[in-house]
Amino acid sequence: MWQGVPGAEDGRVTEIIAGPSVSPLELLLLLGAVALVVARWLPPTARPRVTIAAGAVLVLSAIVLGVAGIRWQMLPVLAGAALASPFALAPLLRRRTGRPAWRARWWLALPGSVACVGLIATGPVAAWAFPVPVFPEPSGDFAVGTRVVQWTDPRRPETFTADPDDRRTVVVQLWYPAQRSPAGAQRAQYLGRTEQEARTVSEALARGVGLPGFLVDGVPRARTHAVVDAPVDSEGGRFPVVLFSPGSGGVRTQNTAWAEELASHGYVVAALDHPYDSAAVVLADGRTVTSETTSTGDPDQDDKLAADWTAVRAADLGFVLTQLEGLDRGETAGPLSGRLDTGRVAVAGHSMGGAAALQAARQDRRFDAVIDLDGYPHGPTSPSLDQPTLALTQAITPATDPRYLPRLTEALAADTATSYRLTIPGAAHLTFMDGPLYLPPVPSIVGSLGRTGSPRVVAAATLAFLDSVLRGVPGDLAGVLPAYGTLSVHRPDHSG
Repeated sequence: MWQGVPGAEDGRVTEIIAGPSVSPLELLLLLGAVALVVARWLPPTARPRVTIAAGAVLVLSAIVLGVAGIRWQMLPVLAGAALASPFALAPLLRRRTGRPAWRARWWLALPGSVACVGLIATGPVAAWAFPVPVFPEPSGDFAVGTRVVQWTDPRRPETFTADPDDRRTVVVQLWYPAQRSPAGAQRAQYLGRTEQEARTVSEALARGVGLPGFLVDGVPRARTHAVVDAPVDSEGGRFPVVLFSPGSGGVRTQNTAWAEELASHGYVVAALDHPYDSAAVVLADGRTVTSETTSTGDPDQDDKLAADWTAVRAADLGFVLTQLEGLDRGETAGPLSGRLDTGRVAVAGHSMGGAAALQAARQDRRFDAVIDLDGYPHGPTSPSLDQPTLALTQAITPATDPRYLPRLTEALAADTATSYRLTIPGAAHLTFMDGPLYLPPVPSIVGSLGRTGSPRVVAAATLAFLDSVLRGVPGDLAGVLPAYGTLSVHRPDHSG
């Protein structure tokens, strides 16, 4: 069960402050710029000292930030300081040359000062809207390790290329319960194994939604809580497994906060990059494969394409489960050999990944449970599911695709096991991934649960479901899940 979620008992999640939007060095830059503007309004005796001190702080912090890599959010701060500099420095220079000090009338200087302050204020506002993401601390008993593997299916041709010898390759990131690392251990890079890979992926994600890459330049700077290749926990026994497929154009790391939370509670999460579908996949040989799945604008054609892409993803999920079974048996080397409980496996996904999870479960009975994070069920609805299923959805509004809820309800109602649809108040489509941690907190985009509230409530409901269906934790899910939203329960009809 979820612990320590303020407000969870009545379906609300209280925002937890994730950390400052600006670094200490950026804060010094801000203070120096503001002091430079304020200096013009100080008494003549204080003005020179404040101007010199502010200028020194401003120049030194700008130089250090320039060397370390300055964020675009600080450029308006520098612009405001540059505009204020002539007015702050001119009186000092005139005194040094023996010329009488000149000071503009207040009613002339005020508009300029207001404009400078406005420019400077744009910096922290932009940093707040597009921050370096700060990941919530996992709440479970385990530390978290992570590693990336690449597997090629020799029996499956790559359908996105014309090369008859090309075989389907997937990149998988594993998060797992780990031993505690030393306090100074380097935490894993977000979005990639290296900062360069993270920047490649970040820029591809931005292009995919029509944003200039510089807007999210803070995202590749982030570090997560997992430690790369940390030793596996030595006392946790065998761990249930959760496979994850990201949304259309999404990447394996898009639900890192969710994956780390699950791993801290004793699950192994295996998240997939789907080459030619994910925004950017950096392969072991250095090649970068970008997305080729684009909308045609024709609804019928797009539905068919989405069903085809979903089928490819479902096959990827089944292949990765086979690889994990081989890893557990020691057929391939890895620290998780003998530690994966592949007899207790859930398949999950966000958006199109949720549709892929549903399809994978229909085709492969090795999956014991399904989690659909706000995913429209593309593809065939038969055969019926026979695994417990949890569908988490945003609130249904007039803007929602009118086919979504009937289609999802049809899939859940036909399930031969009990299934659940949980609608989370205040959620938007991107609530169900890491977006709230680094995108502007606009409710229509990321929901209204807050930066860290969003991943916490999604993980809380997920853990309640997994603990019940994979671990047999006592308790009625129909009584537990309503703490996180509005619940609909679909029980199998055995009357026939």
